[in-house]
Amino acid sequence: MNTSNPIISFLLEEKQISPDALEPFLARHQESGANLLALLQQEKLVDEEQMARAIAAVNGFEFVNLSPGMIDPLVAHLVSHELANRYGLIPLRRDGHQLLVAMSAPLDLRARDEVELKTGYRVIPVAAAPPAVRQAIHYHFDVANVTKQAIASLRLRDETGGVESQETPRAGSVLDLRLRSSQMGEGPITRLVASIIQGAIEARASDIHIEPQTAQMRVRYRVDGMLRRAVDIPISAQPEVVSHLKILAQMDISEKRIPQDGHISLRHENHEYDLRVSSLPAVGGEKIVLRILDQNAMRWSLDEVVTDPDDNRKFKELTANPYGMLLLTGPTGSGKTTTLYSVLQRVSTPQRNIVTVEDPVEYRLPGITQVQVKPAAGVTFASSLRSILRQDPDVILIGEIRDQETAEIAISAALTGHLVLSTLHTNDAAGAVSRLINLGIPPFLVASALLGAVAQRLIRTVCPRCRESYEPDPSLVDLGLRIPENGAEEAPSSNPPSALHPPQFSRGRGCSYCYQTGYQGRRAVYEVLPVSPAIRRLILEGAGDTRVKEQAIREGMRTLRMNAMTAVRRGVTTIDELMRVVDLQGE
Repeated sequence: MNTSNPIISFLLEEKQISPDALEPFLARHQESGANLLALLQQEKLVDEEQMARAIAAVNGFEFVNLSPGMIDPLVAHLVSHELANRYGLIPLRRDGHQLLVAMSAPLDLRARDEVELKTGYRVIPVAAAPPAVRQAIHYHFDVANVTKQAIASLRLRDETGGVESQETPRAGSVLDLRLRSSQMGEGPITRLVASIIQGAIEARASDIHIEPQTAQMRVRYRVDGMLRRAVDIPISAQPEVVSHLKILAQMDISEKRIPQDGHISLRHENHEYDLRVSSLPAVGGEKIVLRILDQNAMRWSLDEVVTDPDDNRKFKELTANPYGMLLLTGPTGSGKTTTLYSVLQRVSTPQRNIVTVEDPVEYRLPGITQVQVKPAAGVTFASSLRSILRQDPDVILIGEIRDQETAEIAISAALTGHLVLSTLHTNDAAGAVSRLINLGIPPFLVASALLGAVAQRLIRTVCPRCRESYEPDPSLVDLGLRIPENGAEEAPSSNPPSALHPPQFSRGRGCSYCYQTGYQGRRAVYEVLPVSPAIRRLILEGAGDTRVKEQAIREGMRTLRMNAMTAVRRGVTTIDELMRVVDLQGE
């Protein structure tokens, strides 16, 4: 068979493909003009390695059977992870002023030019199979390996008594993680701190805990609300790591007796992040906690945050009111701020003046005036609210109602034509009513101002990559998991299981994708309590939380327990997670 394509000719000569197998693809190529090589790969007639070998042979490139062990770790990091991923390449070794680079596409002149520009070496390309290049990139740029290399450098330095050159970070500068972690000329502390932060971001962590222990410094990440151990650092490196972070966060490195706060702005994979840094003097040294805020994550809409159709409808009905108060309740870390921000973005229009007062301001929202509470300067929630009311607002967000003065001003604003959004710390939605009354607000004002209360929790969802079906312990099912899909609760024995929708109990086995936890990501469950005329009468009568909650359920409110149980029955989460997050006995 004659063909003008040298790669096809090579594959035929090497018996990688047969003429008979190639014939139908040649016909398709001639009829449609489709790329013949793409057709062969699409139909899996040749794999990526066979194609890479053929391209290398035809163009005179050396082909290497690439493995991670062939690569000098220091040389690999001459390029950034982002550049290696973008072009499918990784440096192998140096030879004088030349740099051997394994490439998935060795003919890519742009990739070669960029590597030469970044490294200063003349690039000698060698061909390698794309899967092997991807595996090598994953291995050498894996955060755990980078961290281990930095820790090994620290221990070697301590054992030899040497002092490695260390760049002093500039306070307030924007930290580029990829740049810093790839510049191997910098000291091990710089690489170590960069790799810890990078590892937390790639693990989707919300917080980094750096804690002094007796023999070492422990680093833990909070992922999906749970702390997990990340790495241990030699205790000898503790002062340098803490000082490095404090300089980046514009904190006083000489002050070790009192807590301090600061922040770091950084860039990672073209995303902007803000790290809130807090130091706390403790036995053995200062503990550092970094809260990671993804500045690109603030674009969530209400439809993305409140995914249940019924709860979403109720939210939209409540926020459609021109004035009144909507309260979100729940413990710290239950996602109240995210939900409030999504509500703000829904009600934000050019015709409305929206002002927030927060402690702290976590995300900057375009088109909205945000005020940071500063008690040391006399800027409290109450004083800020008084000033805000003179700014002609339409919508006001109060980060938290903590005291009687703030509650009184908020209620007054809700009664005088403003939509007020805020949070309280109560166990359920009905508890918001009694909490306001306990703060000193008369029941008739609560009944008049309150539009509704929403309790919220975050539950971890089952990992999609290691999901499996299972039959739960019958004793757990007897806690009341058999509920019909319409949301009304029933006793375990009130209806036979056949009368219910068949449950789809799922759990995660644990895999590398979810760090062996069986969970990946979280979603919110809500308890939405609109204040109806009947509930308003109960508030005026001074009824307790139980009566208010019972009336709300009669009017169709689904409790936290009901919504969480529905998520369990549908395989979204597990019974164990339900029991961790929701108080089954208290419902």
